[in-house]
Amino acid sequence: MSAQQRSALFIDGANLYAATKALGFDIDYRRLLKEFQARDNLIRAFYYTAMVEDQEYSSIRPLIDWLDYNGYRVVTKPAKEFTDSAGRRKIKGNMDIELAIDALELAPRIDHMVLFSGDGDFRSLVEAMQRRGVRVTVVSTIQTQPAMIADDLRRQADEFVDLVHLIPRVGRDPGERGVRSQGDGPARGPRELPRDIPRDLPRDVAERPAARPNPGLETRYGIRQGDDATEQ
Repeated sequence: MSAQQRSALFIDGANLYAATKALGFDIDYRRLLKEFQARDNLIRAFYYTAMVEDQEYSSIRPLIDWLDYNGYRVVTKPAKEFTDSAGRRKIKGNMDIELAIDALELAPRIDHMVLFSGDGDFRSLVEAMQRRGVRVTVVSTIQTQPAMIADDLRRQADEFVDLVHLIPRVGRDPGERGVRSQGDGPARGPRELPRDIPRDLPRDVAERPAARPNPGLETRYGIRQGDDATEQ
């Protein structure tokens, strides 16, 4: 890739989390940013996630704060709660529109779009970016059963990169994960941050109270993808 090529990252947070969880590794977002800065002239790195607002504190908040402090443009919106025809409470949090608008607005100023998502709804966006002269790389995985990327999205992309091949470059070192002491009983000492979150958070962010559980939601990385709704 040319060093003069202008690029932007568009990260579907919930979709990327689901893919890395299925593959059994954690993203180191500092390494990810450096990896793509080395490849291109990276002008933007967007991260999209929905937030659950009915909690006093969400455990995704430390990650969001760290990304904000360290070179990412974070885009969030409240997750919506509704009751379906069967009277079941559901949560919906889809960031597709926000991501698409940002990409189309930035299209005249970039040469290369890197989309971290396997969501087939983005196929039309990829095609629209290509019509504007932007080369599109999609990052997801086909190493799971079923594959995390929709086949039509993979076919539409100019290039597909499997997350498996990025693990050595952007994966978190397992040694950085919190380790309990080997003595009897729980480990003593400062509260550990969730394993996916870098360790150099500002003190006021790192010491916030832990999240209250919210069954049915992947609170660390936003709303679980699928049918855009998760039953409670």
